Amino acid sequence: MKSQLIVSGSPHIVTARDTSSLMRDVLIALSPAAVAAVLIFGLRALLLMAVTVGSAILFEFLYERLLHRRSTVSDLSAAVTGLILALNLPATLPIWQAVLGAFISIVIVKQLFGGIGHNFANPAIVARIVLLISFTATMNRFAVRDGVWDLVSSATPLESVLNGDKLSYLTLFLGEHAGSIGETSALALLLGLGYLLVRRVITWHIPVSFVGTVALLSLVGGRDVLLQVLSGGLLLGAIFMATDYVTSPASYLGKLIYGVGCGAITVLIRFFGGAEGVSYAILMMNILTPYIDRLTRRRPFGKAPRAKGGSLK
Repeated sequence: MKSQLIVSGSPHIVTARDTSSLMRDVLIALSPAAVAAVLIFGLRALLLMAVTVGSAILFEFLYERLLHRRSTVSDLSAAVTGLILALNLPATLPIWQAVLGAFISIVIVKQLFGGIGHNFANPAIVARIVLLISFTATMNRFAVRDGVWDLVSSATPLESVLNGDKLSYLTLFLGEHAGSIGETSALALLLGLGYLLVRRVITWHIPVSFVGTVALLSLVGGRDVLLQVLSGGLLLGAIFMATDYVTSPASYLGKLIYGVGCGAITVLIRFFGGAEGVSYAILMMNILTPYIDRLTRRRPFGKAPRAKGGSLK
């Protein structure tokens, strides 16, 4: 009997899934959006994705090699970061700026804070915001495909509405409009969501509460609900960036609070800030995640609650 009794700290559930298998699932889930990006924006989108993914992997390898650390390139997390970053960029962005974005996400946000599992915010989001602040003109130069390589400038759906133009919901759903290369096709992003849910890589709590909050507040504010949901990078952010394990809450209640916060901040920035708010909203809630975790942390079974003075009751 004694040989069967093992006393150890958590976790107690053993699974064959590791970081590389989870990241591989995320890459598979991102593949419909990547394919849609090439179909909508042409080979320039493919080049952009290849550059950011390759740069992210290279920067992680070189940094860990320089500091004589164990290489983590094989866990595929750098590839995921690079691909998500690319999908958040306009097709016309200069290649050197995309490489700079990969450097910021991998070296500055991820590695300098201790590597995977230690970053305070989603690396791709921080890199996108830094690029947006530093290179406002090129980051807001959106285009649609005209031929294989040629791109022509065009307004995003949210900008088109402000200009008095209209886009059909089918166009918004399929993604034949201007925007960041990975945000336009709602169909491709929803296919990725379905895969992640089936594979249990993520749960429904953050995407549903995030998108649901934006939809509800848009309805209350008298805005076009489907336009707000299907444009502006909301689905890309809610499915693939807000759900990052490291920077989102652990409990189901915490995830719901986090998602509602992301949605509310997104709407506030969109309606009153005159800018797209998804990335900023996720970054703000990333910073609040430790406090949400502390607020929603469940008391271990059998542990007595602490009194106000700190002593046990």
